[in-house]
Amino acid sequence: MKTRSQYRTVEVIIQNKPLARDPEGETIHRNLVLKGGYDRVTGVRAGKLLRMTVQAESGQEAENIVRRLCDDLRIYNPAAHSCEVRIVGKEDGITE
Repeated sequence: MKTRSQYRTVEVIIQNKPLARDPEGETIHRNLVLKGGYDRVTGVRAGKLLRMTVQAESGQEAENIVRRLCDDLRIYNPAAHSCEVRIVGKEDGITE
C-alpha cells in the first residue's frame, strides 16, 4: 500500500551561548574583517549550521525528531552552546 510522506528540511544552528567567549568569531573579526577594512562591523559570532532532510507527517514532528536527535546524540554541549531548530521547507513524496 502506498502512503504519502513528506520530506522536511530542518536546520540546526549551534552557537556559543551569548555570554561565552567565541575565539573563532573573535579571530575572524580581528584578522579578516577589521584588516579587510570593514571597521563598521563590530563583532562576529561563529557557529555551525546542520541541514537535515527528515521524513515526517508534519513540520512539528520533524522538528521534534531533530530536537531529540540533537539531545540524545549530544550534537551540541548544552552547558556551552545554544541550539536552534527550525523547519525551512518540505517536499511531498510517495513511499511504498
